Amino acid sequence: MWFDNAVVYQIYPLGLCGAPLKNEGPDPEHPHRLLRVLDWVDHIKDLGATCVLFNPLFESDAHGYDTRDFNQVDCRLGTNEDLRTVCDALHQAGLKVMLDGVFNHVGRGFWAFEDVRQNRHASRYKDWFHISFDGNTNYGDGFWYEAWEGCNELVKLNLQNPEVRQYIFDAVRSWVRDYDIDGLRLDVAYCLNLGFLSELRSVTDGLKPEFTLVGETLHGDYNRWMNDHACHSVTNYECYKGLYSSFNSANMHEISYSLNRQFGSEQWCLYTGKHLLNFVDNHDVSRIATILTDKNCLKPIYGLLFGMPGTPAVYYGSEWGVEGDKKNGDPSLRPEIVKPEENELTQWITALAGARTASPALCSGSYRNVMVQPKQLIFERRCGDDRVLVAINADDKTYHADFNAEAGRAVDLITGDVHDFGGGSDLPPYSCMFWKTE
Repeated sequence: MWFDNAVVYQIYPLGLCGAPLKNEGPDPEHPHRLLRVLDWVDHIKDLGATCVLFNPLFESDAHGYDTRDFNQVDCRLGTNEDLRTVCDALHQAGLKVMLDGVFNHVGRGFWAFEDVRQNRHASRYKDWFHISFDGNTNYGDGFWYEAWEGCNELVKLNLQNPEVRQYIFDAVRSWVRDYDIDGLRLDVAYCLNLGFLSELRSVTDGLKPEFTLVGETLHGDYNRWMNDHACHSVTNYECYKGLYSSFNSANMHEISYSLNRQFGSEQWCLYTGKHLLNFVDNHDVSRIATILTDKNCLKPIYGLLFGMPGTPAVYYGSEWGVEGDKKNGDPSLRPEIVKPEENELTQWITALAGARTASPALCSGSYRNVMVQPKQLIFERRCGDDRVLVAINADDKTYHADFNAEAGRAVDLITGDVHDFGGGSDLPPYSCMFWKTE
């Protein structure tokens, strides 16, 4: 699938475009905020990304995950025509487009829930939700309803209801028809009814060749949500934690264990041959430039992200080191940025993306640990005759590595430099190499 070789660029549009935090109707002074994304197209392509993942775009109460209407672009961003213009520009640049599918819950302003609030027992939509008229919530509606993880502003949909499923499937069909999207990120996929997920997969398989479903998952066996009857891929939160903590605690054994557990050759390995969505940050967690205790590790951690099995994702602004701390609230992670910037980190990520995209081993190869030290890690990626050794040094001084490279020479796919393994290999401070062996 195209997703297996992709480099994903994630945008939280309500944040990037500077939309108000609450939806209080159209803004006459900024009626087409979403068109700001057009100023990012060249930057995204030049970075080496091949796909843009948009977080919620459709009409919502506040942050996008509290949807009011799946068929209308949020008025704070613009119009359906604006989204069509943006998607057309991205596709013309050769980029795939994925949208955020928020199907587990909606906002209190969702049109069908508004009908229930007004008409109560008489509402024909009361069975679209999990409602008890014998209870109440903090909103004082005079009835209780199931919400996502106790957050009553997020009303859980009844995905067992055929009308609800049809509404969602029709919306997805319209997104493919109107915007030619190439896939969906499924919000809180770990909460979705597996029967619904299977039916959604069947619907989307018939909409467009290689239409991709990526589920948001946190813990547990990801195969529950990633199989032939569910998602093609899921978010790799296990390795997200291992990535930053391996650098912060000088313990590469942690991430090397997780990578082998997930993608190794032993029979007990969990996801060998599958392409999970990997990331060092996103719209829900602290920025990597904030969470790393040693900022010099930014280059090697991105090197590890692009060298490990799976599909790498870059969150808007992080490619030049934007910071944001989760403890300051979600808006701090989702800032308005008028235009993209570039610096040495941006150039480094561009080189990593180019190296990965051109290498079958890095896109789809096997995984094997070669050398693991507290601040150094070398592992092998192999696909047929294409073999790459990924070498990481998270230390502030050069590390001399003596290991069996099973080759005499190599070329670094990042820099083009020739490397001779004779006499051992020196890993410069805060470095990453993608050695393609002879």
